[in-house]
Amino acid sequence: MSSLFYYKIKNKEEVKMIVILKQRVSEEEIAMLTKELEQLNVSVDKSEGTECTILGLVGDTSKIDPWLIESHDCVEKVMKVQEPYKKANRAFHPEDTVVDVCGQKIGGNKIAMIAGPCSVESEEQIKLVADEVKKYGAGFLRGGAFKPRTSPYSFQGLKYEGLDLLNKAKEETGLPIVTEIMSPCDIEKFVECVDIIQVGARNMQNFDLLKELGKIDKPILLKRGLSATIEELLMSAEYIMAGGNEKVILCERGIRTFETYTRNTLDLSMVPAIKKLSHLPVVIDPSHATGKWWMVESLSKAAIAVGADGLIIEVHNDPKNALCDGAQSIKPEVFANLMEELKVIAKAVGREI
Repeated sequence: MSSLFYYKIKNKEEVKMIVILKQRVSEEEIAMLTKELEQLNVSVDKSEGTECTILGLVGDTSKIDPWLIESHDCVEKVMKVQEPYKKANRAFHPEDTVVDVCGQKIGGNKIAMIAGPCSVESEEQIKLVADEVKKYGAGFLRGGAFKPRTSPYSFQGLKYEGLDLLNKAKEETGLPIVTEIMSPCDIEKFVECVDIIQVGARNMQNFDLLKELGKIDKPILLKRGLSATIEELLMSAEYIMAGGNEKVILCERGIRTFETYTRNTLDLSMVPAIKKLSHLPVVIDPSHATGKWWMVESLSKAAIAVGADGLIIEVHNDPKNALCDGAQSIKPEVFANLMEELKVIAKAVGREI
């Protein structure tokens, strides 16, 4: 093994690196450099962008000398990456990730609108709401079949029957389905009949579940935990991506603070922070953020203005009699008005709905 890139440092902790290549580097040069780097017991992930190619070094890079890597004619710059997340890191993937879901995109210029009831309650209810939200411009249908509730005596969802009803609504409207998974045991079923698998806030650090979701080829909507930091959210995304599934969509749904007037506190600063740190798309859940339906409109507008890639909004035809979270659900007619107002804001920030 060549000792060309080795040197000793005091800090023995594992440090990752990225190698930024110069423009117009030939594939032969990249292959030769990659082979040389792999001889140093690291794996090399190549990421090609419109402006440059980046080689991400994963493994123990503590003894690799970046200055000697830079001595190669094809290398522009070598950078150490201190953050513990790698695949979710923008340094490894400079361009924004766009997740394709049944031909629709989450990320990029178009803002994704996900709407529907907190819980699937009946065939009539889910079909009615699905028809309404599609009519007013939603591109995806959300609905809970499995409901993680604080109280064991609260409505827990229709479970597999709920999944069947969601698919009936999809057959009528064509809207891709977004719904929450609770157990790794249900992954096979979800892969068959769900378009975006949602990991709820309470399961954000269910690492066994995240590892299994990393083995499938299905978009994952990962919600931020109630008290999770941004880095912890990105590390949970890393669990999924490390398994091979890079179709991850992050979701801010409010965090727990000292404030008791609202259900949670919506952290909109998380959006530009994630955009700086990561390449993954971010959607906002203004419904769970405060638990108050009359705040949904204002917070949705703010989310678009700050750069969110989508919204996931709870819409119910009869909120007062909803089996779950009726207080934070808006009616279809309110959703219709909101969509028109959001189009204006989206245009103002150079995007579209």
